Amino acid sequence: MPEDLLILAGDLRRRGEPFALATVVRCERPTSAKPGAKALIRPDGSVTGWVGGACAEPVVAREALAALRDGRPRLVVLVGEGGRDPARTEGIVHLPMTCHSGGTLEIYVEPFLPKAQLVLVGHGPVIETLASLADTAGYRVVVVRGDAPASALRDLALGPDTAVVVATHGDVDEDALTRVLATPVGYVSLVASRKRASTIVETLKGRGVRAEHLDRLKAPAGLDIGAVTPEEIAVSILAEIIHVRHAGKAEPLLAGSGASAPTSAPSAEVPTEARDPICGMMVEMATARHQSDWAGRSVYFCCLRCKEIFDADPQRYAAALSD
Repeated sequence: MPEDLLILAGDLRRRGEPFALATVVRCERPTSAKPGAKALIRPDGSVTGWVGGACAEPVVAREALAALRDGRPRLVVLVGEGGRDPARTEGIVHLPMTCHSGGTLEIYVEPFLPKAQLVLVGHGPVIETLASLADTAGYRVVVVRGDAPASALRDLALGPDTAVVVATHGDVDEDALTRVLATPVGYVSLVASRKRASTIVETLKGRGVRAEHLDRLKAPAGLDIGAVTPEEIAVSILAEIIHVRHAGKAEPLLAGSGASAPTSAPSAEVPTEARDPICGMMVEMATARHQSDWAGRSVYFCCLRCKEIFDADPQRYAAALSD
């Protein structure tokens, strides 16, 4: 089984598909899984392999999905009744083992994510330097040259994990930006002076590019670090891409050329997760398989055992529902 999983993992890596690998690194009896047991978890939550039964698998799958979102590995420790919780705390996710069998499991969950894509449209010293720097930083770099960049861009997968920098220094900047701004790329910028960027934005408006799409355009490209040389400008752009990738965009990136940000207040966020009152695990409400109704509210559980414990004495866990 481990060999089959590693072959599957290798295939997924070659195809650029994300997954997480969970490995049991330590246990205290009684547990069904032993050190070295492995499972592979995909973004849809499906599990291939074995790291434990009804208690361990949903917890590991949950932590694997969290690892795929934040890109960080974690050590998950499931401690049964009477088991010994490790004294270590930093970097460990502590959860109770709710299975009847008890025991303790330590499972290392490691995400494997495809390289983020950086598409560079154009030519010149900034593009050349940025391509070299981004390659060193672990990005998958695609350079689009020629007089018809919009056509070449149509053949690329441009998703939220893609950053695009346009620097054709010619009349095709507008063509490239019209194409890119219609896609859900996570970052798009233009290498140009403020005056030229403003002119290009007006041209895009005349072409019917929607205001909310223009609000995503960062022009001029790069963080304001006083960059002067092409090499310094490339550094400022890569720094901005890294910042957006890791920090996200709570607010749209504003184009210095005149695009404006929405002024309305953000709407209240509707919760999509609930805390399991037994083990403390966060559960996706829309896909939760185990649920109880108590005191006029829905209570969600990571597994059947947690639901059974709660249903036997719900008043005992009422305080956990208010946390």
